[in-house]
Amino acid sequence: QVQLVESGGGLVQAGGSLRLSCAASGRTSSTDTMGWFRQAPGKAREFVAAISWIGITTYGVDSVKGRFTISRDNAKNTVYLQMNSLKPEDTAVYYCAVQRLSVPRYDYWGQGTQVTVSS
Repeated sequence: QVQLVESGGGLVQAGGSLRLSCAASGRTSSTDTMGWFRQAPGKAREFVAAISWIGITTYGVDSVKGRFTISRDNAKNTVYLQMNSLKPEDTAVYYCAVQRLSVPRYDYWGQGTQVTVSS
């Protein structure tokens, strides 16, 4: 099993920044892809960004491109999501997840961290 613990969420005004962190522990692998998802009230969960074990990044939500940056520190088994120029529509619970190499799904999830952006 892999345990994921997110941190860094909170309340911020529009235009502000937050950096989310997600620390992985347990049976982690150096080849895991780590991703961020979010779910706003009444909406489906959506893919935000992911980073492979060799640092290839993908962003799934057009509205965050250019504002959010995903990164990882393999030595610390930690993935980050730097969020700049935050907008009220970024308000959601943000989840960290792990995808094993060659597995077409995310099997491990964190408990989520709330991000609230006030206008």
